[in-house]
Amino acid sequence: MSDSHTHGTGDGSGAGAGHEHVPSRERRRFPGISSRAYEHPADRSALVALRKLTGFDTVFKALSGLLPERSLRLLYLSDSVRVSDRQFAHLHDMLRDACYILDLEQVPAMYVTQDPKPNAMCIGMDAPIIVLTTGLVELLDEEEMRAVIGHEVGHALSGHSVYRTILLFLTNLALKVAWIPLGNVAVLALVTALREWFRKSELSADRAGLLVGQDLRASMRGLMKLAGGHHLHEMNVDAFLEQAEEYESSGDLRDSVLKILNMLPRSHPFTTVRAAELKKWAASRDHQRLMDGHYPRRDEDKDTSVSDSFRESASHYAESVRASKDPLIAFVRDVAGGAEDLGGKLRDRFTGGGSRPGGDTTEGTPPPEDQQGSEGGPEGDEPPRP
Repeated sequence: MSDSHTHGTGDGSGAGAGHEHVPSRERRRFPGISSRAYEHPADRSALVALRKLTGFDTVFKALSGLLPERSLRLLYLSDSVRVSDRQFAHLHDMLRDACYILDLEQVPAMYVTQDPKPNAMCIGMDAPIIVLTTGLVELLDEEEMRAVIGHEVGHALSGHSVYRTILLFLTNLALKVAWIPLGNVAVLALVTALREWFRKSELSADRAGLLVGQDLRASMRGLMKLAGGHHLHEMNVDAFLEQAEEYESSGDLRDSVLKILNMLPRSHPFTTVRAAELKKWAASRDHQRLMDGHYPRRDEDKDTSVSDSFRESASHYAESVRASKDPLIAFVRDVAGGAEDLGGKLRDRFTGGGSRPGGDTTEGTPPPEDQQGSEGGPEGDEPPRP
């Protein structure tokens, strides 16, 4: 792989535009970077704990005979197009660049499969493979696609492909044992837990995509296109991020419950939430230090403390609860803080708030006293999305 830091960039004008080469720019490289550098705290604590388990790799490799990995590899090899210097050469260049920037020695195999739905995934136990759909390839320009490929390479570097393969297996198993009394319950419990972890791992991979593309605007454009299609000229990043703010803070307790129910079957966070989380991380001191070359190395991973990782994860969730504007979380804070008139507060939350002068109802707006101490931005597939 070339050691050049210059890479072709797209002009961001829409689908297909990035296939043209325009003046290159320099991108930073991160030699020896550990995936801990970009992983979401909840994702990182789970991975550190799993990696510390004695015999973990042996157990899951033993499961590989039960998993559909070999079948999937043969399926993509026989019925998709393998990316190489002779097929989808521009995607092959992006893949090699992504592996070079994140210092991933083994370049994963990558396939393009015919499917109009924009999608990408990284699966595999022994050796990860990346799959892109034609819908995604046709939707994104070069810089947006570079971020998506970096996202999938981030999955590979973190070892997420192992757990995604297990999630696919368990999801299929849940369908097969649905007729067995209580059998489906145990499998669904595992699937639900894995999905919750995997949603956090998607936020990690979004960060890896930003490290590879090093263009926040392109990452945002890609997420907007996943949500609203290729009509980029009709969309606005600021307005898109405002949707995430409204999603978290609006409504009442009924909406909070519905948000949970809507999220449970998904393996990915909602697109607006992903965009808001990525923008917040891009503006953080952690991201700036990483870009300045100060990041954990993978040769230090074996010395990582599980307890420290869990403490960091717990601290993150505590801060999320403190800063959240979600009505349910705000109500829980009131209960924990010994707020008075909880019955009235609960009634107001479920009915959308108290009355305004003149008898109007403040729909979806918490009482003024509940808004104190709730400053802060939003915190943070269906079949897997990139």
